[in-house]
Amino acid sequence: MQARRCAVLVIEPRERLDFDLARLTQGGSGIEMLLDSFALAAHLDEEQTLDDDEVRILGKLSPENWVDFDALAAEHPQEVLQSLVSKGLLLCDSPAHAKLRHADEIVRAGHWKGLSAIVQRHTRWGGVDTLEAERRFGEETDRPFLDRLGTPEPPVRERVEASRRMALGKPADSALESLIRQRVTCRNWDTSRPVSAQDFAHTLYRTFAARAVSDQPGIEVMKRAVPSAGGLHPTEAYLLVQNVEGVAPGLYHYHPIDHALEPLGEVAAAESQALALRLVAGQRHFMKAHVLVVLASRFRRTFWKYRNHAKAYRAVILDAGHLSQTLYLAAAERGLAAFITAAVNERDIEQLFGLDPMQEGVLAVSGFGWRGAEQVDEAEFDPLGSVWPKSG
Repeated sequence: MQARRCAVLVIEPRERLDFDLARLTQGGSGIEMLLDSFALAAHLDEEQTLDDDEVRILGKLSPENWVDFDALAAEHPQEVLQSLVSKGLLLCDSPAHAKLRHADEIVRAGHWKGLSAIVQRHTRWGGVDTLEAERRFGEETDRPFLDRLGTPEPPVRERVEASRRMALGKPADSALESLIRQRVTCRNWDTSRPVSAQDFAHTLYRTFAARAVSDQPGIEVMKRAVPSAGGLHPTEAYLLVQNVEGVAPGLYHYHPIDHALEPLGEVAAAESQALALRLVAGQRHFMKAHVLVVLASRFRRTFWKYRNHAKAYRAVILDAGHLSQTLYLAAAERGLAAFITAAVNERDIEQLFGLDPMQEGVLAVSGFGWRGAEQVDEAEFDPLGSVWPKSG
C-alpha cells in the first residue's frame, strides 16, 4: 500500500485554560495554560486534533511522492501513522480510502493557494441559526449592548484637522442619484404580491447576463455589467424562486449566455420559506424574499489562469460584491428591493444544489422582491427616508 500526506495542511497551535482541583489543593491556583495542536486540511470539513508525535511526523511526510506504507512504518511508529490515516491526513491508495483521496485530488487540481484553500474550506457554516445565537449571546449578561462590546470604531478615520479639509462641490441630482437613493437593504417583504415575469427577467439580465462572449485569443471570456478578474466571471447564480409569476417555486440555475433558467428541482410552496430560512442561517427577515440568489464561484475558472496566486481568491470574492450591488440597482430600477448576506449555511446550500466547496463554493446569498409597506426602524437601512417615511 502506498501513502502520502494530503496536499494542503495547516497546523494551528492553540492555547487553552485547564483547571485541575489537585493543583489547587497543592497550593496553586489550579489553573494551567495548555497548548493543543489542530490540523486544518483543505479536503476535510472538520479540523483534527494532533499530539506531538503526529505533528512531528506530518512535518516529514511528502505531499507529492507516494511512499510504501511499510517503509514509512519502518521509520515511524505504526500506531501514529495509522492515527494519521484515520484522521484523513495521511492518504492511502487502497479502495477503502478512495473518497478521501478523491477530495484531496479536487484540491490538487484546483490550483489553490494553500491559505486560501484553508479559508474556503474551514469558514463554511452548516445548520447555524444566527438569530438564536444572538439571543443566547444577549442572555449571557444583562449589561447593555455597548457595555458588552465596548465603544465602536468611529465611522471615519480623520487624518487632519477640519480646517485643513478641502471641500468638494456636490453634484446635481440625476437619474443615477435617484436610483442610488432607492437602493436600500430590505428586510420585510410583501408576500401578497408576486414579482412579475418581466421584472424577474429584467433584474436577472441586468445583473448576471453576458452582454457578449469572446474567444479571442482562444480564451472564452464574457462581458457582464460588472468587472471580474481576467474577464473570466466565475460566479454563477443559483436561485430559490418562491413567488414569481409564471415560474414554479423551486431551485434553478441561471444561464448567463442564454439568459435562461435551468430547472434543478421543485420545492413545495409550504416548505419553501423553511428551506430559505435554513439557507440564510436563521435570518427570518430574509426568508420571505420572492427570489433568493446564491452566489457560487467556480474557482478553477479563475485559478486556471491565476494559478496558486496570492490574490486569486480575493479577486473571486470581489465578484460577490460587484454582482450584489448591481442586483440592488437592477431591482431598484424595477421598484423592487434587494438584500445580501454572508451569514449563510454554505454546507446546506452545497448539499441542496450539488456543489463541491473546493470546486464551486458559496460566497453569499442575495435576493430581491417587493418591499413590505411597514417601517422596521431597527432593521431597515434607510437613513435618508427615501423609501419609508421616517418614524416619530
